[in-house]
Parts: sequence; C-alpha cells; structure tokens
Amino acid sequence: QVDLVESGGGSVQAGGSLRLSCAASELTGYKNCMGWFRQAPGQKREGVALFQFGSTIDTYYSRSVRGRFTASGDIAKNSASLQMRNLKPEDTAKYYCALKTGSWCYDDYLTQEFEFTYWGEGIQVTVPS
Repeated sequence: QVDLVESGGGSVQAGGSLRLSCAASELTGYKNCMGWFRQAPGQKREGVALFQFGSTIDTYYSRSVRGRFTASGDIAKNSASLQMRNLKPEDTAKYYCALKTGSWCYDDYLTQEFEFTYWGEGIQVTVPS
C-alpha cells in the first residue's frame, strides 16, 4: 500500500504559475510511473502528465498542457511535482497524482487511468476567467 498526498493547489490568475507536489509514503526503485490527472466539474478525468523516475526523457504530456507543465520527481524524497505555468481558466480542475509501481511509463497511460493502482485525494486548482 502506498499513500499519496497532493499539496500546492489554490487559486491563481490567468497567466500565473502553481507547483503541485505529491508525497508518497514509499517508493521502491526507479521502475515507477507517476501520473498527474485532472477532473473538471462535469468532465471526465483526463491525464495531463506522466513522469518516469530516474529518466529525463520518459516524460509525457497531454496536448493541452505540453509546453506549459513540467513533471519531475525525486526518488530519494519519495516525491513528485508538477510545475504549471501560463495557467488558463480551462486548467481549472481537481488534480490527482497517481502511481503505477513496477512499471515504466508509456504515453498510452495518459488515457488509461485504470493502470494506476494508487491515487491521492486530489487538490483543487482554480484559474478564474
């Protein structure tokens, strides 16, 4: 069992930045894929970023956030982050971190949330229009 806790959410004006963090109770080895997902009111949950611990290239982003969001992580600190820049009102959603253990990241996982075993409770990000 791995517990995940998100932090860093809040409200920010359009064009601003926020950094979300995800603290994991434990992470064993680099073969773990951390996903970031979001769900806006009345919308399906969507994947926005995948981060492969121990890799600088196996990071994937949805088209809607590519170039604005950066996922990173630190296995030694059992943590991952999502740096969000140039935020837009359409980024308003509840954001979740999710972990798939014992696996590398594959871009298909952005649309396959069922692959992720462990989920945080989520944290709200609001960008007023």
